[in-house]
This record gives sequence, C-alpha cells and structure tokens, in this order.
Amino acid sequence: MFRSSPLPVLLRTASLVLALSLVPACSAPDEPSASKDSPMPATTRNSIMVITPYWYSGTWVFDDEAVGLRREPFVAGIPEMINHFVKDIPTAKSGFRLTFSAAPFPGHQAKAVWVRPESGGNIYRLENPPMEGWLCPALLHYFENPPKELYVRADPKLD
Repeated sequence: MFRSSPLPVLLRTASLVLALSLVPACSAPDEPSASKDSPMPATTRNSIMVITPYWYSGTWVFDDEAVGLRREPFVAGIPEMINHFVKDIPTAKSGFRLTFSAAPFPGHQAKAVWVRPESGGNIYRLENPPMEGWLCPALLHYFENPPKELYVRADPKLD
C-alpha cells in the first residue's frame, strides 16, 4: 500500500503553531506600540493581567519575573483597598490572584478611576467604599499610559 509522506502535514502544523504563537492572548485590537521605557513590547501585552500579591514585611507585595519585579510593594492607600478586596479570602496573606484590566471584564469586583498624577505615580479612587490610593510607576510595566479606569478582582490562589 502506498503511504504518503507526513512532511506536508508536519509543515502545515508547524506553520499554524508559529502563526498562533505570534498572536498574543486577549490582546487589545487597537493596542498602541510600546513605549521605549517598557520592557514588554505592546504586541506581548495582554488586556487582562493577573498577579499574585502576598503579605510581606507589613504590606502587600508582588513578584513578576516577566517585567523584573520582586517584592514590589503596594503603598499609600492601596494596601487598604486590597484589604477590602480580600476580606472574604482567609488565606489571602499567603497569596491570592489579583486580576486587573483597563476594560471591564466579566465578574470584576471593583472599578478604580484615575484621579491625578502624583510623585511619579498615579492616584486612583474607588467609589464604594470611597478610598484613594497611589500606584507607583511599576503600573507602566502593564500599560503604556496610566489607564483612566482599572477594573479588578481578587480570588483565592489556585495551586
């Protein structure tokens, strides 16, 4: 019986895998190009991000190897916001998932609205409960410019 070579199938599969790897997951269709100061080109930025904050040395911090952050602290009002988000997660201090985006996503827990720039970072306000907090310039690892709105959700960490 005549057997055809698997090479054409392998080439088509490799081409499809390569093409799919060039399309970032959840990318915004009109995302601008990255700034020269950003370690991540815009084509690899997602529109929904997830970090895993944890409690360290009296405040919430997070690590993100992809952008070179280790024990990056949340300060100036943001820890109080996080406390509000995780009030129903008993294991939060050992780590929890914080999902965030500049656009609404299904199940978001809160919306923080940009108020003003301050001290190299940006002030954001929650409406309910009314709170303000400062996000440092590390925000620019995830967004080219500070978004006018940030949507967030806190969930228990999945192991």
